[in-house]
Amino acid sequence: MPAHNPHSPVSLKALLPHAQFVGDDDVLVAHATERSEMVSPGSLFAAIPGTQRNGEDFARDAVLRGAEALLLSRELPDLSVPQCLVPDVRRAFALLCDALAGHPSQTLKVAGVTGTNGKTTTTWLIRSILRAAGHPTGVLGTIEYSDGSRHERAGLTTPDSQVLSNWLASMVASGTTHAAMELSSHALDQGRACGTQIDVAIVTNVTQDHFDYHQNFETYLTAKTRIAEHLKPDGVLVLNADDAGSSAIAQRVDLGGRIVTFGIDHEADVTATIVKESTAGTQFVLGCGEGAEPVLIPMIGRHNVANAAAAAAAAYHFGVPLKTIALGIELLPAVPGRLERVNAGQPFDVFVDFAHTEDALRRCVSNLRQLCSKRVIVVFGAGGDRDRSKRPKMAQAVLGADLIVVTSDNPRTEDPQRILEDILAGFALSFPPLHVEPNRKAAIAWTLAEAHPGDCVLIAGKGHETEQIIGTQRFPFDDREVVRTAWRDVGRPAFRRTGVAPTA
Repeated sequence: MPAHNPHSPVSLKALLPHAQFVGDDDVLVAHATERSEMVSPGSLFAAIPGTQRNGEDFARDAVLRGAEALLLSRELPDLSVPQCLVPDVRRAFALLCDALAGHPSQTLKVAGVTGTNGKTTTTWLIRSILRAAGHPTGVLGTIEYSDGSRHERAGLTTPDSQVLSNWLASMVASGTTHAAMELSSHALDQGRACGTQIDVAIVTNVTQDHFDYHQNFETYLTAKTRIAEHLKPDGVLVLNADDAGSSAIAQRVDLGGRIVTFGIDHEADVTATIVKESTAGTQFVLGCGEGAEPVLIPMIGRHNVANAAAAAAAAYHFGVPLKTIALGIELLPAVPGRLERVNAGQPFDVFVDFAHTEDALRRCVSNLRQLCSKRVIVVFGAGGDRDRSKRPKMAQAVLGADLIVVTSDNPRTEDPQRILEDILAGFALSFPPLHVEPNRKAAIAWTLAEAHPGDCVLIAGKGHETEQIIGTQRFPFDDREVVRTAWRDVGRPAFRRTGVAPTA
């Protein structure tokens, strides 16, 4: 994580005027952290409530390590250091992190992207377009954090408040002018990005995901809607005219004329008209304002055309000419793990995709169904310790495939067999051609042995990930590398005659 340039100490009384103070009238903060082990003499410790432990449990340890003040939701009378009391510690800490970093989003031009699917691809497209226009651009999202020159593997889709503010500050310090960042529903609901202001807020789509956290669609949609709260006074909200969930947000916000729409099938401010699709790429015409430009991308799928239109809407707001927007879209060859083609020398197409929701799976299968001359084969599973209600729906989403292989994803601490049973319940009345193999590596090898020339194989769920989480341990696992390794065995004539899957 890059360190930001130090700024003047922040007055909590000025930053949080409604806060209550115990032990002092104000607290001046030069360094703050939510992790007690990161406390140094003079730090403020923010006791943030967690899903398993409350930060208050670590307050005493923080004081022993040298914390000179605490940010809390209630007074801890047995700790004799100044305490700042606020109703929502997480949001207050986010505001503090932003202030300590020098309010970097006020200097940058920022595009924020939320949605069930398409966040990563849209941010990468925005970066590609802005770079084509000569604007140094950073990105923060599921795959990587980058300040425009330095890159780091991402931990969370939206970083924690301190990490987020420091990366944005690093962008300013390195001369980066623009940023494209993913804002997850968790981050929006928790106020993790409070203080971060954005020029363009994009909602790609809103379907079912993370109901283990949000409980239902209404609260999930409410969380997504909160992206509008981050808009600068002249910022715009970009909505998907083809998606009911995204479009519904227009009725929940009061932005006057500061709403821009994009779409393929419905009338919109930014349109994309598909001309030709194949497994080699997609041609479409991008329409914006009075102009139109042809675009040819190696990415496949209508959803990627929609993502390109969303990115175009953001870039147009930043003043990028339409011709440059089209060029920037074409300059992005692929996004890791997003319908990424894997070529190991096999006589059929293999695509690896991050799709782990009903909607994303359905879109991928539908797109391949239209483009594939032979069979569509899908390998997928479901993550453990996550929303169980979506598992049978994921099964229904892949019924358009000719052969379905059900396997493990990241089982985490759940019993993999129970996860498989939840998925299989979705096939109860369908009886599709089905193969079940809990071992993901063996499932991929079996699928490659089964595939025929001209088929399309979709390996869904993990995408760009390079680890598999089993129990509490992480093991190296990259679907793309597994395909390449397995094909070296599967592709041998002797193997294809016997059909015995490798055990490694």
